[in-house]
Amino acid sequence: MNRRKTTSTTTFCLHFLRNEAADHSSSTPSRMRCQDLHQFGQKLVRRRLLEPTEDSESPTAPLNTLKLVAFGVASTLGAGMYILVGEVAMFIAGPAIVISFLVAALSSVLSGLCYAEFGTRVSWTGSAYLYSYISVGELWAFITAWNLILSYVVVTGSMARAWSIAFDSLIENHIFQALEGTFSPYMPYYLAKYPDFVALSLVLLLTGVLVLGARESVLVGKISTGINFLVLSFIILSGFIKGDLHNWKLTEQDYTLNTSESGDIYSLGPLGSGGFVPFDYDGILHGAALCFYSFVGFDDIVTKGEEAPNPHRSIPISIMSTVFICFLAYFGVSATLTLMVPYYQIQPDSPFPQAFVHVGWGPARYVVAVGILCFLLYRLQSSLFPVPQLIQEMAKDGLLFQGLARTHPRTKTPIMATVSSGILAGIMALLFEFSNLVDLMSIGHLLVYSLVALFVLVLRYQPDWNLSKNEKTEDKIQMKPLVKENPLDSEPEAGSSKTLKSLWLPVSSSPTEKSAQIVYGCAFLLVLLLIILSLILAQWPSQVFSGDPMLTTVAVLLLLLITGVTVIIWRQPQDPTALPFRVPALPVLPLVSIFVNVYLMMQTTSGTWALFGVWNAIGFLIYFGYGIRHSLAGNNHQQPSATSLHLQDS
Repeated sequence: MNRRKTTSTTTFCLHFLRNEAADHSSSTPSRMRCQDLHQFGQKLVRRRLLEPTEDSESPTAPLNTLKLVAFGVASTLGAGMYILVGEVAMFIAGPAIVISFLVAALSSVLSGLCYAEFGTRVSWTGSAYLYSYISVGELWAFITAWNLILSYVVVTGSMARAWSIAFDSLIENHIFQALEGTFSPYMPYYLAKYPDFVALSLVLLLTGVLVLGARESVLVGKISTGINFLVLSFIILSGFIKGDLHNWKLTEQDYTLNTSESGDIYSLGPLGSGGFVPFDYDGILHGAALCFYSFVGFDDIVTKGEEAPNPHRSIPISIMSTVFICFLAYFGVSATLTLMVPYYQIQPDSPFPQAFVHVGWGPARYVVAVGILCFLLYRLQSSLFPVPQLIQEMAKDGLLFQGLARTHPRTKTPIMATVSSGILAGIMALLFEFSNLVDLMSIGHLLVYSLVALFVLVLRYQPDWNLSKNEKTEDKIQMKPLVKENPLDSEPEAGSSKTLKSLWLPVSSSPTEKSAQIVYGCAFLLVLLLIILSLILAQWPSQVFSGDPMLTTVAVLLLLLITGVTVIIWRQPQDPTALPFRVPALPVLPLVSIFVNVYLMMQTTSGTWALFGVWNAIGFLIYFGYGIRHSLAGNNHQQPSATSLHLQDS
């Protein structure tokens, strides 16, 4: 009897084990798929390991706040002041271009505050790419850098195109007439009316000079800035003398009179509704998206953080001062132009020289044109320097092809990176209109600034985020990842009710892994909601504000959701670690910055979005086809620690 009982028990156990083994074998593929997916996700958020290099400790001349402001202003003022203002005033905003510059300046201020905190966290690095790589992960760093490359290359192309336009205007548009008559019938509608071989030749020439080892000259920069200041002062003073306030109150009668005087209605721009805001508020916002181009460059101040003796004070003050001074300059020149000339009579390719002809100061046009050409030539040369350095840095990290990191043994110039960026900028200058390049650059930089604001928001709520430069350079700097390495392996928390309660009443007064994950998820949800809201407000503004039942209801619901999710983030504990500079009014200010930037991005044309999409699609192909497998961060750290990352020498 006992033997039968034992046999039946054994049979039952064997049968049970067989079933368990079968269940285990059937679940093995799904577990492996989950593990593969988890490992792939970890590759996307792995971070560069960085240590202050010896070069960063070498003595350099300190830059006080005044010098930083001078550097920022010199890096920011450019073609937007002399070429872009004419096209925006004539076709998009009219005299209200001054308000467009104000909106663009406010967006730059918000982005500048976020950039200041992000940059002063790691004051020995020099670009948003490195900040992103060591703080939020590889994929975000690649997206940031790839769009910075686009922005820098487009800036170079637009500077070359602006110089070519200004030079052609000085010689009575002979180049335009010859090239347009030859090539215009064969150019597709989405490209320029004619290929600008002058701009292409100029970019290739300066690229060759760069390859030979040319360096940026401080003396030439000071001379160029001085020339720019003199030209700018002369233009603004002339506006006070020759300006007419009636040009801000033009009517259809004035337009008809000017048409009869010119004898050709096609020589005039559109009237719109006349007055100070002829193209409604849509024109102001579209103009602001283009005018944002004119403020790009203030972020270069952050790259000088290591040379500033008191970066936590001098960098934020310098950024704000730079934006304010540049706004005053842009306000002055745009007000001068629209007061001297009716906005529909502005010559967009050469606004200021032709404005002096219009008011009877013909000889002054040559002085202004030569000054503008000298300044634009310097800005074109200086715009070529950052791109090869960024490309080389990415190639050294394995995110771009290794050949792009090659350096000339004698001149120490990154040859392949310089040549490739120069050719790309030359193609941009050859084939695209200046306004299209401005749109493309604006959308790239607005995306980067939005990412910086998002990173600042997320990092402030992470536990034990410490990158203080006060630590010894030989010590490894440690920081915890943004999310746990494997949430499945963590011990289960309490029930769902406790989880919901923690959204409003966190269990700890300092950040925890749980609160960090809540902020991480809420931040990305907010970005999605802000994108949808911006799209609705940009595409159907009149319907929303006129009370359309469906669109107004959707907009109100989105605002309520955004408010609720923002409150959840606000309730989470922030990292109490002292930072050199902290963005005020968190989490509201970064979110407002993201919303304004995204809304301005929505003002750009569909053609610009198509180019932007193609560029980023190429970037993702390079990253997922090459960078993710050759990244040094992955090769050096196959299995990163679950609690901390050690920042090694780059």
